[in-house]
Amino acid sequence: MKKLFRLTSSGIDELRDEHTTLIAQRVHIAERIRQARELGDLSENAEYQTAREEQDRLEARITEVEHILQNAQVIKKPRGDNKIQLGSTVKLKSAGGINKQFQVVGTMEADPLNGKISDESPIGKALIGKKEGDKVVLKNSPDTTYKIISIS
Repeated sequence: MKKLFRLTSSGIDELRDEHTTLIAQRVHIAERIRQARELGDLSENAEYQTAREEQDRLEARITEVEHILQNAQVIKKPRGDNKIQLGSTVKLKSAGGINKQFQVVGTMEADPLNGKISDESPIGKALIGKKEGDKVVLKNSPDTTYKIISIS
């Protein structure tokens, strides 16, 4: 059974852009390999070895991105249901007045520093299924209780 990668439409667009950039880099690396070959003995040619390693990394990432795109499932914005689910953007407020905002996304798209948390992360698991007005305890140092202000 194939693994599905759950991504937002913007996440899929970002991967397509990355794929295009990676494909464009093939020409540059091929040129570096060609120039390094002209230097002579390949077994002791550090420039050639470095270029080949870079080519291997590039091809591995291209293959990985293609696999993800072929097995991507688009996360649609939740409608109607007022519970937090995959794709929801959540605004929280602590008793101390600290506001936080998160978007719950799949693991491939998670970027906590930019407010995108995985549905499989501790925070994501704590939020899934909650409704506006509910309280949720986020386990960090120290544990903090937040009230869900809005869900979109």
